[in-house]
Amino acid sequence: MKIEEIDANFRSVTAKDGNFVFFDALHHPFALEGFPWYEINQRLYRVPNTFTEKDVNKGVLGLSNHTAGGAIRFRSNSEKIAVKAVLKDSADMNHMPRTGSMGFDILKRTPDGWIHVGTGKPNPGQVDLEQVMVQENMGGIKDWILNLPLYGGVKSLEIGLLPGSELEPPTPHKIKKPILFYGSSITQGGCASRPGNAYTSMLCRALDAEQINLGFSGSGKGEPAVAQAIASLDLAAFVMDYDHNAPTKEHLQETHEPFFRIVRQAHPELPILLLSKGDVWKDTSGYQYTLERRNIIFATYEHAIAAGDRHVRFISGETLFGTDPEERSLCTVDGGHPNDLGFFRMYKTIFPVLKEMLAK
Repeated sequence: MKIEEIDANFRSVTAKDGNFVFFDALHHPFALEGFPWYEINQRLYRVPNTFTEKDVNKGVLGLSNHTAGGAIRFRSNSEKIAVKAVLKDSADMNHMPRTGSMGFDILKRTPDGWIHVGTGKPNPGQVDLEQVMVQENMGGIKDWILNLPLYGGVKSLEIGLLPGSELEPPTPHKIKKPILFYGSSITQGGCASRPGNAYTSMLCRALDAEQINLGFSGSGKGEPAVAQAIASLDLAAFVMDYDHNAPTKEHLQETHEPFFRIVRQAHPELPILLLSKGDVWKDTSGYQYTLERRNIIFATYEHAIAAGDRHVRFISGETLFGTDPEERSLCTVDGGHPNDLGFFRMYKTIFPVLKEMLAK
């Protein structure tokens, strides 16, 4: 017997159960975020469409179809809100909730901050998703953010409002330029239970800035073409976190500082935060290897400081989950990929540093 037949709380209310008027979420007054190279009526793709295997590895080209960091922002007083989507690139993994890899979540802005209201929950193999995300919104017009899947793709997306509801563009961000994150599966959001729980999303909500997520599972390898693409953008800050995906420490040594320098030369005063990885399950020899990699990244930081750079910071990955060994062991699903607690710990560690950098 299926659990939804036993407990009604596990059932999803489909959009067909309400009288909704649907709007294309990729057009005004909705604000699409997280796709700096997007061209209207084209696919949602996270890197320039001109990239080929001469520029980046196959993983980047494939994973760029995934909508990690993508969001739709708008204002409405609709008492119910629905989503109608056609999904692609199914990413039903054995260590990550489907609500995070292929699902959506929606949050509303309140005087106390952003509050989670609903989650889109696709079934195994489901392509067409029609679901009521908000079932009782009271109190007038509000700002909403709909976060897109972290590991799935989206072919089309509509948002349904009740007839007669107001629909307006979102309130502008306090930070006018995006914050860009480049890195691994952890950057992409593995293994958050829903998109809004990735550490990148938490940071951008707290700082009130658009997110650009260039996390590519197993494929963030520091190619110069990616650095050049990042350097072409006008950003508020850049978080560089691809230690996990550099296949060897030698590769990291050869690519890390050159990658940093490409971005830095284009933007001498851009806040850049360097992170190293912090696996919690390593034995003594494994930890020594992680330490050697951390020192390579720290050297990039030291060289920048020695050259007079006052807009770069470094956070050691071993501090991201806290210092208590037992608590650290609760922060991942497999010794490497954070769960929601791990992402929250990362957010709490990174937030004050990034906030201070942006303030300057």
